[in-house]
Amino acid sequence: MEKIQMKTPLVEMDGDEMTRIIWKMIKDILLTPYIDLKTEYYDLGLVHRNETNDQVTIDSAEATKKYGVAVKCATITPNAARMPEYNLKEMWKSPNGTIRAMLDGTVFRTPILVNGITPYIPTWTKPITIARHAYGDVYKNVEMQVKAGTKAELVTTDADGNETRELIYDFAAEDGIIQGLHNRDKSIASFARACFNYALDMKQDIWFATKDTISKKYDHRFKDIFQEIFDNEYKEKFDAAGIEYFYTLIDDAVARVVRSNGGYIWACKNYDGDVMSDMVATAYGSLAMMTSVLVSPDGIYEYEAAHGTVQRHYYRHLKGEKTSTNSVATLFAWTGALRKRGELDELPELMRFADNLEKATIQTIEEGVMTGDLAALSTLPNKQTVDTEAFLVAVNERLAKLM
Repeated sequence: MEKIQMKTPLVEMDGDEMTRIIWKMIKDILLTPYIDLKTEYYDLGLVHRNETNDQVTIDSAEATKKYGVAVKCATITPNAARMPEYNLKEMWKSPNGTIRAMLDGTVFRTPILVNGITPYIPTWTKPITIARHAYGDVYKNVEMQVKAGTKAELVTTDADGNETRELIYDFAAEDGIIQGLHNRDKSIASFARACFNYALDMKQDIWFATKDTISKKYDHRFKDIFQEIFDNEYKEKFDAAGIEYFYTLIDDAVARVVRSNGGYIWACKNYDGDVMSDMVATAYGSLAMMTSVLVSPDGIYEYEAAHGTVQRHYYRHLKGEKTSTNSVATLFAWTGALRKRGELDELPELMRFADNLEKATIQTIEEGVMTGDLAALSTLPNKQTVDTEAFLVAVNERLAKLM
């Protein structure tokens, strides 16, 4: 068959360890045989980030702004143990964090549902998408350990040099700890608009939850900005689409989520989203069956897998051993990016290819061919556990029939 032609490149961000190996397999087995793949390539592997003093991460984010759609492989965020392993100049920051900040984006994570893998909460028959604010709060905190006799205050100085002080705590007789958090109205507004736009795209209700009854200024500011933007810019659009924006306290939201059937978007502040996305992924079955897309308020999209680099399998791969590593989330990062590229460039054949590749992947699993992690979860009879490459070959057999 003639290959599908692309008009505009995708930004391609390569990654680390086992997911880097899978990345190349997906391209070789499932993409380049069908598509004249056009990408602007950036190597975000830790070795190259170290060589470029992390400039490559910044360059990839700038390219994403230019082209509007990116696809990213999982990458290492180094800890102390990685310093000697990779001979690093410094402990480089998370590429995801850098890209999120530069795009002012919101992360949306959605589970991939397949027959045979029942969520731990059986009423969840439809996916729950977690929308995570990706700026500030504890991730940009300032914190100190303090000694007995310390008086801790929150001090602000306005443009005219006037100080305002609030006592945090007087550690008169004991040691302790303090922490300072911040956020920006502009970032909160971008988060709100990204959430509302995504809800309209997906035609799904959106919930937002904080703890404004306790945090009467910090969390309440989030609540107020969301409500103002919704009322002024989105209410009529939501009414026309037949969808709802709903605010509640975070503890009430958790109770509602557990009792629900799914099928909505749950917007969370940064830390809440970090925790709840892993909880939701695990409850649906596997973090390796979770899509992730970073969406900016001005409509820029960066797709990636929600999981890490599968370090343990990579070390086995280096020894020449076969691994049965789940590639589905990485594969769906590619399909998401290709579908969005096709949508923006008005290429229905590229969108159809992405749809067919997802269908072929799910069909493969539902017909009993899967990697070891899914075989341990699946209730299907006659399961066949295959290695990493064999799974992608099995997907290709079904894709070829759909094409």
